[in-house]
Amino acid sequence: MPPLPVISGREAAKAFEKIRFLFHHQKGSHMIYYRADGRHLSIPDHRELDRGTLRGLIKGAGISVEEFIALL
Repeated sequence: MPPLPVISGREAAKAFEKIRFLFHHQKGSHMIYYRADGRHLSIPDHRELDRGTLRGLIKGAGISVEEFIALL
């Protein structure tokens, strides 16, 4: 498994938008994204995402780390 890159919340959001996650609203520092199949993500709007947080978002999106890195 390749190591996760250090990216911002907005960079992660752009990658998830490529797999049909749509911005719904923002509550505090978290951007809420939904997809038609019912999956949702709460992406922190931070300069750097913790690797554990990013790994959880990737798992919640139902993709692999390799697929996520390809989206960047």
